[in-house]
Amino acid sequence: MTYPPLPLPATIGRHFCNALRNAHRENTPYLHWKLHEILPEQMCTGILTLPIAPPIVGKTDGTRDTYNKSRAFITPSLRDQFPACAVLSEALQQPEVARQLESTIGIDSESSFLRIEYIQDIDGAWLEPHTDIPEKLFSMVIYLCTGPEAESWGTDIYDADQKWVGQASAEFNSAVIFIPGANTWHGFDPRPIKGVRRLMEINYVRDWRDREQLAFPDRPISSMEEYGKGRILAGA
Repeated sequence: MTYPPLPLPATIGRHFCNALRNAHRENTPYLHWKLHEILPEQMCTGILTLPIAPPIVGKTDGTRDTYNKSRAFITPSLRDQFPACAVLSEALQQPEVARQLESTIGIDSESSFLRIEYIQDIDGAWLEPHTDIPEKLFSMVIYLCTGPEAESWGTDIYDADQKWVGQASAEFNSAVIFIPGANTWHGFDPRPIKGVRRLMEINYVRDWRDREQLAFPDRPISSMEEYGKGRILAGA
Protein backbone atom coordinates (compact mmCIF):
# COMPACT_ATOMS: atom_id res chain seq x y z
CA MET A 1 0.00 0.00 0.00
CA THR A 2 1.29 3.43 -0.91
CA TYR A 3 0.80 6.11 1.72
CA PRO A 4 -0.48 8.67 1.27
CA PRO A 5 -2.76 7.82 -1.66
CA LEU A 6 -1.70 10.00 -4.58
CA PRO A 7 -3.66 11.59 -7.42
CA LEU A 8 -2.99 10.53 -10.99
CA PRO A 9 -0.68 12.79 -13.03
CA ALA A 10 -3.57 13.98 -15.21
CA THR A 11 -5.55 14.98 -12.08
CA ILE A 12 -2.58 16.93 -10.76
CA GLY A 13 -2.08 18.53 -14.16
CA ARG A 14 -5.70 19.67 -14.42
CA HIS A 15 -5.55 21.14 -10.90
CA PHE A 16 -2.28 22.93 -11.72
CA CYS A 17 -3.67 24.31 -15.01
CA ASN A 18 -6.80 25.60 -13.28
CA ALA A 19 -4.65 27.52 -10.79
CA LEU A 20 -2.68 28.99 -13.70
CA ARG A 21 -5.88 30.11 -15.44
CA ASN A 22 -6.95 31.89 -12.24
CA ALA A 23 -3.53 33.43 -11.56
CA HIS A 24 -3.43 37.07 -10.46
CA ARG A 25 -0.99 39.13 -12.53
CA GLU A 26 0.98 41.97 -10.93
CA ASN A 27 3.42 44.36 -12.61
CA THR A 28 5.19 45.91 -9.60
CA PRO A 29 8.13 45.89 -8.96
CA TYR A 30 8.35 43.45 -11.88
CA LEU A 31 5.96 41.19 -13.72
CA HIS A 32 4.86 38.21 -11.64
CA TRP A 33 1.83 36.01 -11.02
CA LYS A 34 0.31 34.83 -7.75
CA LEU A 35 -1.54 31.51 -7.54
CA HIS A 36 -3.53 29.64 -4.92
CA GLU A 37 -4.39 25.97 -4.39
CA ILE A 38 -1.77 25.02 -6.97
CA LEU A 39 -1.63 21.29 -6.08
CA PRO A 40 -4.26 18.78 -4.92
CA GLU A 41 -4.18 18.26 -1.15
CA GLN A 42 -3.09 14.61 -1.50
CA MET A 43 -0.14 15.71 -3.61
CA CYS A 44 0.91 18.20 -0.93
CA THR A 45 0.73 15.44 1.68
CA GLY A 46 2.79 13.19 -0.57
CA ILE A 47 5.55 15.78 -0.73
CA LEU A 48 5.49 16.59 2.98
CA THR A 49 5.84 12.92 3.91
CA LEU A 50 8.87 12.28 1.70
CA PRO A 51 11.63 10.70 3.83
CA ILE A 52 14.15 13.39 2.87
CA ALA A 53 15.82 15.14 5.80
CA PRO A 54 16.42 18.90 5.69
CA PRO A 55 20.08 19.67 4.98
CA ILE A 56 22.18 20.95 7.86
CA VAL A 57 23.65 24.02 6.21
CA GLY A 58 25.82 25.52 8.93
CA LYS A 59 27.26 28.88 7.96
CA THR A 60 26.00 29.98 4.54
CA ASP A 61 27.07 32.77 2.21
CA GLY A 62 23.48 33.52 1.22
CA THR A 63 23.44 31.26 -1.84
CA ARG A 64 22.15 27.73 -2.31
CA ASP A 65 25.51 26.84 -3.86
CA THR A 66 26.82 26.70 -0.29
CA TYR A 67 25.23 23.26 0.12
CA ASN A 68 24.91 22.02 -3.46
CA LYS A 69 25.71 18.43 -2.49
CA SER A 70 22.78 18.33 -0.05
CA ARG A 71 20.11 19.75 -2.36
CA ALA A 72 17.12 17.56 -3.29
CA PHE A 73 16.20 17.61 -6.97
CA ILE A 74 13.54 15.31 -8.40
CA THR A 75 15.73 13.16 -10.60
CA PRO A 76 15.18 9.79 -12.30
CA SER A 77 16.55 8.16 -9.15
CA LEU A 78 14.03 9.91 -6.87
CA ARG A 79 11.23 9.21 -9.34
CA ASP A 80 12.09 5.51 -9.09
CA GLN A 81 12.25 5.56 -5.29
CA PHE A 82 9.25 7.68 -4.36
CA PRO A 83 5.80 7.61 -6.01
CA ALA A 84 5.15 11.22 -4.99
CA CYS A 85 8.17 12.34 -7.01
CA ALA A 86 7.07 10.22 -9.97
CA VAL A 87 3.50 11.50 -10.22
CA LEU A 88 4.41 15.16 -9.68
CA SER A 89 7.12 15.14 -12.34
CA GLU A 90 4.90 13.26 -14.80
CA ALA A 91 2.14 15.80 -14.19
CA LEU A 92 4.34 18.82 -14.84
CA GLN A 93 5.84 17.19 -17.93
CA GLN A 94 2.44 16.92 -19.66
CA PRO A 95 1.82 18.88 -22.88
CA GLU A 96 -1.37 20.32 -21.37
CA VAL A 97 0.61 21.88 -18.52
CA ALA A 98 3.22 23.25 -20.92
CA ARG A 99 0.51 24.81 -23.08
CA GLN A 100 -1.17 26.45 -20.10
CA LEU A 101 2.14 27.88 -18.88
CA GLU A 102 2.74 29.26 -22.38
CA SER A 103 -0.71 30.84 -22.39
CA THR A 104 -0.56 32.29 -18.88
CA ILE A 105 2.97 33.70 -18.74
CA GLY A 106 3.89 33.95 -22.43
CA ILE A 107 6.86 31.61 -22.71
CA ASP A 108 7.92 29.19 -25.45
CA SER A 109 8.42 25.91 -23.61
CA GLU A 110 9.30 23.73 -26.58
CA SER A 111 12.45 21.62 -26.09
CA SER A 112 13.08 22.88 -22.57
CA PHE A 113 13.54 20.54 -19.59
CA LEU A 114 11.74 20.17 -16.27
CA ARG A 115 13.68 20.98 -13.11
CA ILE A 116 12.11 20.51 -9.67
CA GLU A 117 13.83 21.15 -6.37
CA TYR A 118 12.41 20.24 -2.97
CA ILE A 119 13.74 22.87 -0.56
CA GLN A 120 13.70 22.51 3.22
CA ASP A 121 15.20 25.56 4.91
CA ILE A 122 15.91 25.45 8.64
CA ASP A 123 16.93 28.19 11.05
CA GLY A 124 20.00 30.02 9.78
CA ALA A 125 19.10 29.74 6.10
CA TRP A 126 18.91 32.94 4.09
CA LEU A 127 19.35 34.10 0.50
CA GLU A 128 20.99 37.30 -0.63
CA PRO A 129 19.14 39.46 -3.18
CA HIS A 130 19.70 37.97 -6.63
CA THR A 131 18.17 37.57 -10.07
CA ASP A 132 17.71 34.18 -11.67
CA ILE A 133 19.69 33.24 -14.76
CA PRO A 134 18.06 33.40 -18.22
CA GLU A 135 18.48 29.64 -18.71
CA LYS A 136 15.39 29.39 -16.49
CA LEU A 137 12.39 30.14 -18.73
CA PHE A 138 10.39 30.82 -15.58
CA SER A 139 10.89 30.54 -11.84
CA MET A 140 8.06 29.25 -9.69
CA VAL A 141 7.99 28.72 -5.94
CA ILE A 142 5.25 26.65 -4.34
CA TYR A 143 4.98 27.27 -0.59
CA LEU A 144 4.35 24.19 1.54
CA CYS A 145 5.22 25.80 4.87
CA THR A 146 3.32 24.84 8.02
CA GLY A 147 3.28 26.21 11.56
CA PRO A 148 2.11 29.38 13.35
CA GLU A 149 4.79 31.62 11.81
CA ALA A 150 4.95 30.01 8.38
CA GLU A 151 3.12 32.73 6.46
CA SER A 152 5.96 35.16 7.26
CA TRP A 153 8.46 32.92 5.43
CA GLY A 154 7.63 34.21 1.95
CA THR A 155 10.20 35.37 -0.59
CA ASP A 156 11.47 38.92 -0.13
CA ILE A 157 11.05 41.22 -3.14
CA TYR A 158 13.38 44.10 -4.03
CA ASP A 159 13.31 46.89 -6.59
CA ALA A 160 15.92 47.53 -9.28
CA ASP A 161 18.16 49.20 -6.66
CA GLN A 162 17.91 46.10 -4.43
CA LYS A 163 15.77 47.99 -1.92
CA TRP A 164 13.27 45.82 -0.06
CA VAL A 165 9.74 46.57 -1.24
CA GLY A 166 7.67 43.64 -0.01
CA GLN A 167 7.30 39.98 0.72
CA ALA A 168 5.32 37.21 -0.95
CA SER A 169 2.80 35.41 1.22
CA ALA A 170 3.88 31.91 2.18
CA GLU A 171 0.28 30.78 2.55
CA PHE A 172 0.18 27.00 2.30
CA ASN A 173 -0.15 25.71 -1.28
CA SER A 174 0.20 29.16 -2.82
CA ALA A 175 2.75 29.99 -5.48
CA VAL A 176 4.55 32.83 -7.25
CA ILE A 177 5.87 32.78 -10.84
CA PHE A 178 8.11 35.25 -12.64
CA ILE A 179 10.24 35.29 -15.76
CA PRO A 180 13.90 35.93 -14.91
CA GLY A 181 15.19 39.31 -15.99
CA ALA A 182 17.65 42.01 -15.00
CA ASN A 183 15.20 43.56 -12.51
CA THR A 184 13.76 40.42 -10.87
CA TRP A 185 15.52 40.83 -7.54
CA HIS A 186 14.41 38.47 -4.80
CA GLY A 187 15.84 36.63 -1.81
CA PHE A 188 15.12 35.65 1.79
CA ASP A 189 16.30 38.06 4.48
CA PRO A 190 17.68 36.45 7.66
CA ARG A 191 14.94 35.75 10.19
CA PRO A 192 14.05 32.97 12.62
CA ILE A 193 12.66 29.74 11.17
CA LYS A 194 10.94 27.74 13.91
CA GLY A 195 10.41 24.49 12.10
CA VAL A 196 11.11 23.80 8.41
CA ARG A 197 10.46 26.21 5.54
CA ARG A 198 9.33 23.79 2.81
CA LEU A 199 9.16 24.91 -0.81
CA MET A 200 9.05 23.42 -4.29
CA GLU A 201 10.95 25.35 -6.97
CA ILE A 202 9.73 24.56 -10.47
CA ASN A 203 11.53 25.60 -13.65
CA TYR A 204 11.58 24.84 -17.32
CA VAL A 205 15.21 25.31 -18.38
CA ARG A 206 17.31 25.40 -21.55
CA ASP A 207 21.07 24.90 -22.05
CA TRP A 208 21.27 23.59 -18.50
CA ARG A 209 24.78 22.53 -17.54
CA ASP A 210 23.87 20.47 -14.46
CA ARG A 211 21.79 17.83 -16.20
CA GLU A 212 21.83 15.65 -13.09
CA GLN A 213 19.30 18.15 -11.65
CA LEU A 214 16.67 17.45 -14.33
CA ALA A 215 13.59 15.32 -13.81
CA PHE A 216 13.79 13.86 -17.33
CA PRO A 217 17.30 14.52 -18.71
CA ASP A 218 16.53 12.75 -22.01
CA ARG A 219 12.93 13.87 -22.43
CA PRO A 220 12.37 17.51 -23.39
CA ILE A 221 9.15 19.38 -22.74
CA SER A 222 6.74 19.62 -25.66
CA SER A 223 3.38 21.36 -25.83
CA MET A 224 2.51 19.27 -28.90
CA GLU A 225 -0.58 17.12 -28.28
CA GLU A 226 0.82 14.02 -29.90
CA TYR A 227 4.03 14.12 -27.86
CA GLY A 228 2.30 13.02 -24.68
CA LYS A 229 0.73 9.87 -26.12
CA GLY A 230 1.91 6.80 -24.26
CA ARG A 231 4.00 8.86 -21.86
CA ILE A 232 1.55 9.53 -19.05
CA LEU A 233 1.22 6.91 -16.34
CA ALA A 234 -1.39 4.25 -16.96
CA GLY A 235 -4.90 5.31 -15.99
CA ALA A 236 -4.10 9.03 -16.15
